[in-house]
Amino acid sequence: MAIDLEHCKDLDAADPLAEFRDRFEAGEEGAIYLDANSLGPLPADAPARLEATVREAWGRGRSRSWANPRWIGAPARIGAKLARLIGAEDDEVIVGDGTSVNLFKLLMAALALQPEGRRVILSERDNFPSDLHIAQGIVALRGHRYELKMVEQGDDILAAINQEVSVVTLTHASFRTGACHDLKAITHRAHQAGALVVWDISHSAGATEVDLNGAGVDFAVGCGYKYLGGGPGAPAFAFVRRDLQATASNPLTGWMSHADTMSFETDYRPADGMRRFLCGSPEVLALTVLEAALDVWEGIDPSLAFEKNRALTGLFIDLVEQELSSFGFTIITPKETDRRGGQVTIAHERGAELSEALIKAGVLCSFRPPNAMRFGFQPFCLRFTDLWEAVGRLRGVVEKA
Repeated sequence: MAIDLEHCKDLDAADPLAEFRDRFEAGEEGAIYLDANSLGPLPADAPARLEATVREAWGRGRSRSWANPRWIGAPARIGAKLARLIGAEDDEVIVGDGTSVNLFKLLMAALALQPEGRRVILSERDNFPSDLHIAQGIVALRGHRYELKMVEQGDDILAAINQEVSVVTLTHASFRTGACHDLKAITHRAHQAGALVVWDISHSAGATEVDLNGAGVDFAVGCGYKYLGGGPGAPAFAFVRRDLQATASNPLTGWMSHADTMSFETDYRPADGMRRFLCGSPEVLALTVLEAALDVWEGIDPSLAFEKNRALTGLFIDLVEQELSSFGFTIITPKETDRRGGQVTIAHERGAELSEALIKAGVLCSFRPPNAMRFGFQPFCLRFTDLWEAVGRLRGVVEKA
């Protein structure tokens, strides 16, 4: 049955999250924002919270505000708020530093737990480049004691996990295609082979269901500025399964991971729990915005947002097939609901040109070489009718090109 505007209106009328649109800034009038996989929208109360922190806590309180537990305690407090969105316990997530820094910490921690004879760090060539760069840097840093092996696109990652593998490191949802790995199956296979796994869930957290403990995940990292809406340069997060926290070590032994931060001891003693995976001082201003974004989820069953995201991505795929099938587009995101994350990627030989034209037409998306047009869906902000309009504008752009 053909999809029409009335069908999209009916979906909006039945949307249990419709009221949450008001919890975010509307953005530019007439624009449709489909780039949450690059940068999430601004939470409506974030500017006021940020101003209060700047003017009151910093402006009036000055250095006295460091004694405020809301500043020093922010990484753990905000980590606990994030934990419920990714299938973790409150004491298994800490917020701070960047995704690449946290990946370095946890890869090094995982490698240190493994026997010396295991030399292989296993990933895939189409992994997020920064993650591969970190792994390459570790190989160089450790005097080539380790070897980075990358599975080629289309090859079976499960078959590549063997007794030589020390750590598997993968991104759960592909930044390029939106396709999701089977988190549980890969983690289980790694454990069968005696390997540990470090997952990057930057393109999953806040967009699709992630159950880290349900899958038995060892370590995970992710960023705060995409679907979570923590703003440009938002602090990242790190997850370490509770039973590994006492034995896993942080190679970046900064003062915030010290057992007694304010003792200013010369010799390092690691803190207990997730605090040992911090490094430098809390990014207070950035953490203020990220906390505002996570507070939007307060009192909500996260599954409602994940269900809506699946419905949005599914509708977008159906509309592209219905409206654009004769214009040379190829949908490269899996159509199976459980195999895709929060974005849909369509390919076109003139993808770069069409992306630029579509942005000028008021539909914000992103492009990745060589031909991928990416559309990321933030479930709180988007209406189903927005997708009807967005695909209509894309058709108009193609027809004029």
